[in-house]
Amino acid sequence: MNTKKTVVVIDGQGGRLGRMIVERIRAERIDCHIRAIGTNTLATNAMLKAGADEAATGENPVIGACRE
Repeated sequence: MNTKKTVVVIDGQGGRLGRMIVERIRAERIDCHIRAIGTNTLATNAMLKAGADEAATGENPVIGACRE
């Protein structure tokens, strides 16, 4: 059974901090699924480029991801 954890990274504006968090998780080779949620497309794209497994933009994805 695969018990891979999901990490949700939420960031806004340019996504600089979110990008740094995603890059660090990948550099440490932590076995997890990274779900990036940006408050705008700039933040979302920055985290995707850093190596997030999936991404979404806006308020509703934040609400949905935090429920899980």
